[in-house]
Amino acid sequence: MSSLYTDINFNKKNILITGGAGFIGSNIAFYLQHNYPDANIVVFDKFQSSDFFPSGNHTGLGHFKNLIGFKGQTISGNIISPADLQQLIAIKWDYIFHQAAISDTTVTDQSLVIKTNTNSLNFFIDLALANNAHLVYASSAGTYGNSPSPNRVGLGEVPENVYGFSKLMMDNLLWSTLKIHPELKITGLRYFNVYGNREFYKGKTASMILQLGLQMLKGNKPRIFKYGEQSRDFVFVDDVVQANIRSVGKPSGVYNVGSGVARTFNDIVNILAQNLSLPSDIEYFDNPYTFYQNNTCADIVDTGHVLAYKPNFTLEQGIAAYTPEIIRVHNEIKNG
Repeated sequence: MSSLYTDINFNKKNILITGGAGFIGSNIAFYLQHNYPDANIVVFDKFQSSDFFPSGNHTGLGHFKNLIGFKGQTISGNIISPADLQQLIAIKWDYIFHQAAISDTTVTDQSLVIKTNTNSLNFFIDLALANNAHLVYASSAGTYGNSPSPNRVGLGEVPENVYGFSKLMMDNLLWSTLKIHPELKITGLRYFNVYGNREFYKGKTASMILQLGLQMLKGNKPRIFKYGEQSRDFVFVDDVVQANIRSVGKPSGVYNVGSGVARTFNDIVNILAQNLSLPSDIEYFDNPYTFYQNNTCADIVDTGHVLAYKPNFTLEQGIAAYTPEIIRVHNEIKNG
């Protein structure tokens, strides 16, 4: 990720990345470190612990291994802990990339999800205002629920779970705060189905691309819902990093981040099989979910016009770039 997506020089700047030991946050950290070696990058993350949600997923998805090679400062903290957040007030921030959240869509503790995702945004808005910093935060395509695609900001936002609702409320907070503080520099990015390096520690919530790839490398048939014609907008993590960086210095607002193209589950299996040199025999099974998004596709027209965002990776290119990491993860699991 050596492309420079902006004319802004992040060297000598104080940059905060919440959730920086997680999937997308760690990729942002390494992009900045590689391209701006004199930047002061601070990662704030809850980190993985022995605590689990009822689903069996860790309550924190950040992992130290995602930051091997990171040269910046690391702070362990929870975004709903006032004492932990106090550690961030002493620094004069220039840019804040707020990626920390409960991103597990199976979590049903509505109070916890809204406190963590929605209410915590208030602190970072205040922090951005106090420092005249640009705040970029992670929203989600979950805000659209099962509305028809292509999905457009401001149309058809009917979330089907508390995660999507919490992200929609974050976006509403952006708009209401801008009415009071039009000087606030704030960008919400609605991520679609992100995949790529450093997602392994998301566990069960990792992308189906990683999970299917690992199934196939174990010698198992890839299992997908009947009959694989469901489609999603899959976006490679490098393009998500691009969107975050391009947001800085651009007009405030909420923007979709995807590839702009919906691809089927069958496509994924076939592309994986080609890259892994494995057969693409698929085992189809009944979808157990009464609610299921059969199609998502990001309308990225405004993202392109305002943020100058243009996806660099098709699904074929993204999976090809990701394949060595999928193989590495498989070998690491295999060798214990």
